Amino acid sequence: MNHTSTKAIRILVALMLTSTGLFAQHNSDSISSTVNYAENTFLTSRVINGQSSDCLPQKQLALRVEHRFGLLNSGFSQFYGLDQANTLFDLEYGITDWLMVGLNRTSTDKTVSGFAKVGLFRQSTGARNMPFSVALAFQTSVIGTKYTDPVRNNDFNSRLNYLYQVIIARKFSDHLSAQLAPALIHRNIVPSSTTDKNDLLALGLGAKYKLTPTLSLSGEYYPVISPSEYFKNNYSNSLSFSLDIETAGHVFQLILSNSADMLEKNFVGETRGNWLKGDVHFGFNILRKFDL
Repeated sequence: MNHTSTKAIRILVALMLTSTGLFAQHNSDSISSTVNYAENTFLTSRVINGQSSDCLPQKQLALRVEHRFGLLNSGFSQFYGLDQANTLFDLEYGITDWLMVGLNRTSTDKTVSGFAKVGLFRQSTGARNMPFSVALAFQTSVIGTKYTDPVRNNDFNSRLNYLYQVIIARKFSDHLSAQLAPALIHRNIVPSSTTDKNDLLALGLGAKYKLTPTLSLSGEYYPVISPSEYFKNNYSNSLSFSLDIETAGHVFQLILSNSADMLEKNFVGETRGNWLKGDVHFGFNILRKFDL
């Protein structure tokens, strides 16, 4: 991880640990018998690609469609990337206010994945003073494409990948939210057994700044810690920005990212684009919520 990434992480940690003002939907300087929880730390259960600290409310169903086009610098012959696309369909459900599950499928490697997210703590003031929200996310994904290498181990176990993530978030004000989201990804099979690692550790950084009641800017960065030689020679850290538009029941995100993929195993561990070389993908997320 470079010096700039390290400095950014230190600044964010310092802000989280030293800020004394807790912002929630309701604030009071007096002693209260009620608990005032921070609401909508992020607009959805994801920041852009990665998980946010927020869980869906109980009995709420969410349908998410994510789309990433090809490289903007591919030129007019590829219509600046619009001729190519990766798609993810995601269905999520809030079992309780602190437990949600999801099932999705992405066109990248025809991968199907299921996940669960548990909200351990929720930022609050009043009778319960909690400076952060903390959540855990778990995911298992299965690659669906046919193997083309007859020499490699092609059993079902080699198709499996896993995600374990801790998400620590804070809503600093009605405008600013930020989170740290360290993630461990285990891949049963890697491209090179000699220069790559099965385990991939990354420190996710996410932030949202609310510009108006319906418009926000979000950013997300997933630097890989101690990357393998294979990673350094083939991949880059995922960096994404989005303009978020909130309407009744819908959230639209217009995205610029160096990653064409939307599943953690892919955008954390297999991002090929480099912002400094102009390798940027345009994309969008659409989320529709249903109260059951």
